Amino acid sequence: MKKDLKKFDWIKDSGNLLPKGKWFVEFFTPGELHAHRALKVLETSETAFQKAALIETSAFGQVLVIDGETQSSALDEYFYHETLVCPALLAHPRPRTALILGGGEGATAREILNSRAINRVVMADIDQNILRFAGKHLGAWHRGAFQDPRLRLLAQDARTLVENTGLKFDLVYADLPSPIEHGPAFGLYTLEFYRRVKELMAPGAIFTTHAGPGTPLQFELHCALHNTLRRVFKTVRSYTAFIPSYDMPWSFLYCTDSGPDAAALPGAALDKAAAGLKRPLRYHDGRSIAGAFCLPKYYQDRLRACRALITRARPMFFTTSQRSKK
Repeated sequence: MKKDLKKFDWIKDSGNLLPKGKWFVEFFTPGELHAHRALKVLETSETAFQKAALIETSAFGQVLVIDGETQSSALDEYFYHETLVCPALLAHPRPRTALILGGGEGATAREILNSRAINRVVMADIDQNILRFAGKHLGAWHRGAFQDPRLRLLAQDARTLVENTGLKFDLVYADLPSPIEHGPAFGLYTLEFYRRVKELMAPGAIFTTHAGPGTPLQFELHCALHNTLRRVFKTVRSYTAFIPSYDMPWSFLYCTDSGPDAAALPGAALDKAAAGLKRPLRYHDGRSIAGAFCLPKYYQDRLRACRALITRARPMFFTTSQRSKK
């Protein structure tokens, strides 16, 4: 029996960012894990805000790990970034300006700047060292987006920008780290913050945020965010995409007051808008975007039953990187 157990001695507690050995392990729940065979550590960065590492894996190529969570991989990062950006980008009839809260890899900016209609993008990320890290090592992600003259890059807390700018935007994207306790982002997942974000939105504008896992075991963050955003916007739509490197579906929320409802748009209309992009999309077309908004009944029932509200006084903390039970 002990000999058999030694076969699994590569399983480490995910309290370590990159545990010793050949595997990077994430415990999604105390009894569930996903592991990447890590061939080598390419680069690391540790700041006052977060820890990041770029590792080479046998299955997904280069993988960016932040605070113990798989952030994205070279193989499938565009699954996530197209899903975050494109429903709002293609649904809005005349998108000219966009705001990115977070988005340090540069891939969210890359997808927005793929639109010929966009003439200004403001991106605020709190961690200047992560921005340098991304600019130097994540070229496969940003593909030169940081050098696009339409992008204004700010090494600044997104909260500071949102609370002080007088600019208005057609599209606003929250591509933030998970709301980890004592982390830099949990205050940006609150009712008060979303109300201030709404004040920055031009008529017909759309706000989109990633909203945590779309699995039965970890759906509480999405439900709470959905319920919270319904207090701010007239239209709030949930949608999902399966991200292979996450080993789970990931969820998103599309929010607007007077803008188009992407969930009601036919795929042909979205395809027509996509035809005007500078380069073809790799993951999505109109039909797949329309289908992403078709939530199964189980999840619809969970959303209807949710009463959780995230506020400054009652924040919600969440991470996919759980510690295993000893």
